[in-house]
Amino acid sequence: MKKVVVVGAGWAGLGATHHLAKQGYDVTLLEAGSYPGGLVAGWKTEKGKSVEAGIHGFWYPYRNIFSLINELNINPFTTWTRSSQYSPAGLEVESPIFQDLPKLPTPLGTFIYTKFKRLPLVDRLSALPLLYALIDFDNSDAAWRRYDYVTARELFKQFGVSARLYHESFEPMLLVGLFAPGEQCSAAATLGMLYYFILAHQPDFDVVWCRGTVGEKIFRPWVEKIEQAGGKILANQRVTDLVTDGNQVKSVVCGDEVFEADAVVFSVGITGMKKIVANSESLQTREEFRNLKNLNAIDVLATRLWFDRKVNIPLPSNACFGFDETTGWTFFDLNALHDEYRNEPGTVVEVDFYHANQFIPLSDEEIIPIVQKYLASCVPEFANAKVIDSSVIRLPQAVTHFSPGSYRHMLPAKTTFNNVFMSGDWITSRHGSWSQEKAFVTGLEAANLVVDYLGKGINANILPVEADEPHIQIGRTINSTVRSIVKSIVPDFWLP
Repeated sequence: MKKVVVVGAGWAGLGATHHLAKQGYDVTLLEAGSYPGGLVAGWKTEKGKSVEAGIHGFWYPYRNIFSLINELNINPFTTWTRSSQYSPAGLEVESPIFQDLPKLPTPLGTFIYTKFKRLPLVDRLSALPLLYALIDFDNSDAAWRRYDYVTARELFKQFGVSARLYHESFEPMLLVGLFAPGEQCSAAATLGMLYYFILAHQPDFDVVWCRGTVGEKIFRPWVEKIEQAGGKILANQRVTDLVTDGNQVKSVVCGDEVFEADAVVFSVGITGMKKIVANSESLQTREEFRNLKNLNAIDVLATRLWFDRKVNIPLPSNACFGFDETTGWTFFDLNALHDEYRNEPGTVVEVDFYHANQFIPLSDEEIIPIVQKYLASCVPEFANAKVIDSSVIRLPQAVTHFSPGSYRHMLPAKTTFNNVFMSGDWITSRHGSWSQEKAFVTGLEAANLVVDYLGKGINANILPVEADEPHIQIGRTINSTVRSIVKSIVPDFWLP
């Protein structure tokens, strides 16, 4: 049996391992942590309460993850939920379940059905010129290179988006979607994220949530399926080096242990990959891996609070902006979302902060009052409730930072080692998906490259993103034709 070593047990690593095990490979999955799942797994506290490193939604376009759930024959999700958005001034936006409403050509449904409480129509209309950028950005390599050097803030300014629309709508989306303020986000990543999650099709912003931790509800039964198929999952195995022979990797080294490999799949986040490269003389010989030093990640703070009484939270999922200039945050009613807390006598709330640099150094005793104060600004009843238990999880350098100019340093699935393949949400891919779905898809893509390389088994069936609506397809065809004609006539005088 051909031996494959997969490094990292998140969505990408588990996806690659599962498919390769089903194809009859001798697959070993190495996880540096104490359990599979990485940042999305979740675990139990000493008191037996469930906590996790932030809440993760599952959006309507997650076609491959939903297909996996069907294959595993599990039922981990809530029904489709509505969401809202708050600022220090109070409720700003309420979103419906878009798939339940009459379908309109994109982006009209998103524009018309979203209920803005304060944002004037004239400000919302200032977003219309931005439609050209959404058509021009087709997720191709050329489009990424055109837009990646521009910041999101510059993009919105160039296309005439009003200051109020930017500050009250687009930047809040960036803070919870790309986890950074607009001046620190790539315009290419911004357009890709907005199109995939919100604008490609009317229902795309609809979301379900796990009815418990992802580790308990999804990863545990998934791991059982992988082990039944013959895959081996080993925790507490931190990769320290690779043994190479020219352009071939012969084995993966974890301290004193050596795992022979006919192929290797890396499925770790950018911070974990940079640590592996820093310890590996073999990887440091390759420019593509040395250049990963140019990539960065963002700090996240995940808090979970137990209150002594029931607080009426209008909607289960909520995003917030304006409390800190460079930080976005979300809060979730776990009594409504998680089975474990449905009959809790008090209120259980998950509050997650993104780009949380200024909060990471604070003690738990300093953080909890800040969180309660912010919650009370959105839902005043929280001011009179008492915190009876809490969990604070600091996650420095936890999620990918799609900063301007970062695309050229991101790795493709194929590397200069013939038998080493990459996966994860920071890997370049033409699929078009984002976040957890992208991680899972790139894991399957890496598994397919292993199958092609070693010549055994069949490729995983990867569902494409839903096709663009006809008017978007026509717009992109016309735009591509005009761009080609102009390029053939006009020299490249201007920077992309």
